[in-house]
Amino acid sequence: MIKPLQDITVLDFTQFLSGPSASLRLSDLGARVIKVEHKYKGDLCRNIYASHLNIAGQSGFYQGINRAKESLALDLKEPDDFAQVKAILPHADIVVHNFRPGVMERLGLGVADVKAINPNAIYGEITGYGHEGPWRDRPGQDLLLQALSGLAGLSGDESSGPVPMGLAIVDNLAGAQLVQGVLAALYAGEGALVQVSMLEAALDFQFEPLTLYYHDGEPVDRGQENAAHALVGAPYGLYKTQDGYLALAMGSIPFLGELLNCQPLLAFTDAGRWYAERDVIKAILAEHLQHQSTAHWLSILEPADIWCAEVFNWQQLVAHEGFTVLDMVQEVNSPGGRYLTTRCPIRLDDQLLTQPEGGPTLGQHNSALRAEFTGAKP
Repeated sequence: MIKPLQDITVLDFTQFLSGPSASLRLSDLGARVIKVEHKYKGDLCRNIYASHLNIAGQSGFYQGINRAKESLALDLKEPDDFAQVKAILPHADIVVHNFRPGVMERLGLGVADVKAINPNAIYGEITGYGHEGPWRDRPGQDLLLQALSGLAGLSGDESSGPVPMGLAIVDNLAGAQLVQGVLAALYAGEGALVQVSMLEAALDFQFEPLTLYYHDGEPVDRGQENAAHALVGAPYGLYKTQDGYLALAMGSIPFLGELLNCQPLLAFTDAGRWYAERDVIKAILAEHLQHQSTAHWLSILEPADIWCAEVFNWQQLVAHEGFTVLDMVQEVNSPGGRYLTTRCPIRLDDQLLTQPEGGPTLGQHNSALRAEFTGAKP
């Protein structure tokens, strides 16, 4: 299929996760991504994690987020290497980085430097905390952003203390928002500076609780029983059953009492109290649900159109038809071997966006890129 960004070239100075997640999505949509890496170290994500997490000779984290990119390994402080970047810049539609404020300017690749060479380029950047304020020079690392933004105070129950999410949510949010801004600038048809900070991405993600906080000034109370969403009343949560776990979303408490033959729930007839009394209600549910299997409860709840689900682990998920029908896994080929990974979740005209190439080795495309943009022999 013809991908919408197939004529777009991205000069990518990003590393770790937030920036590479953005250039990955642009690549999935058809863009050519030239990934500029440190000449000797490469993207630090290549080797930062334990070796048992490697795939095809590289960090699995690197492989998962850098598929189908071209690797150009340079030392930007060396004149010849810097000249190669300057030779590519006139051909780049998009330039992206996720360094701390001032780093690209010191390298001679700030937005003014790039615009002087290519006024039509879209210059996209992700910082940790923006260009102003006391945190501007702090490391923009996901766990630190979850901590500072208040995000870690939304998961778990009140007695558990702050609980970070089990993946790099802020990195991925910032990368996705950079892509949105870059695509909007492409649609406008002229060069632009697109900026996203991880802190702002994390704050935007919390628009619901922050809006309420500015309304009433009250901190979020996560509750003590089966906490799942700090702003939603009972029965919202995960409950242990005889052989697993059951997820319950919103629903009528007395109706649940009838369906589950749980008499104590019949007393909670005032829907306006299901938030204030959520811990009491959830404790009743938790005690009741543990005496039968998950399948037993689903056989009662699903026909009654109660929003519920079994809690799967990955082994259960990938074996289920609900997962396999999505065709969400693709096999890609890298110099170190073939491996399975997820595909882009976007469909265009009912077509899947897949890519057959995995992550490149460090400097894999140096010779070809040098020949293409400087005329030097490979």
